[in-house]
Amino acid sequence: MNPALDPAIVEEAHEEDPAAAAAEYGAEFRSDIASFISPEVIQACTVPGRFELPFVKTHRYRAFVDPSGGSGDSFTLAIAHDEGDIAVLDCVREIKPPFSPDAATKELAETIKAYGLNTVTGDRYGGEWPRERFRVHGITYAPSEKDRSGLYLEALPRLNAGKVELLDLRQIERQFCGLERRTARSGKDSVDHAPGGHDDLVNAIAGVLSQKAKARMPSFAGYRPQHSSSLRRLAI
Repeated sequence: MNPALDPAIVEEAHEEDPAAAAAEYGAEFRSDIASFISPEVIQACTVPGRFELPFVKTHRYRAFVDPSGGSGDSFTLAIAHDEGDIAVLDCVREIKPPFSPDAATKELAETIKAYGLNTVTGDRYGGEWPRERFRVHGITYAPSEKDRSGLYLEALPRLNAGKVELLDLRQIERQFCGLERRTARSGKDSVDHAPGGHDDLVNAIAGVLSQKAKARMPSFAGYRPQHSSSLRRLAI
């Protein structure tokens, strides 16, 4: 530790977050942070060569979005359905910044409709604006009852049990494996990306995996999956 550092600062840091202070000022390993999920689990759930599934009128789909204001984070969408006790991820979209929030909302609303849906669930980011903008484009936006940490913790058992079929996209594995589980002094666990990391895409995926299927809507005859510019943005 730097001998010139004010001991009062160190003491205050230890009072606020002992584990963080021990790592910052004592060069100790952080015992309160652990990897959330292993690469082997995600790889076992990934269907090789599957990048997107088309709309099937007999499936009951559900959708989840992670909105963004267009400057820092991506605006993401995940759509899934169940086959027995297996959650099947059908489609993801990631629109990376910078972008127009309204144009991004319109694009994702069109994808949601293409899978026979008129509702989407999303986090409570931005207050009323996601609900208002999706409503303009014909989609009802329902705020999620759980925050992102709660969604990850709820999706984890299905992933660990192999009850999920994921798309074969590198950023899905990268973002899932970049998540960290943190244990507070109260004993409560929380999950988030590491500093400087991103989890926008897997936040939407965890959200859709945690949902119940919606009632089936009338099919859209002649639908073909839209390989839009947002899909191309996923290739890294």
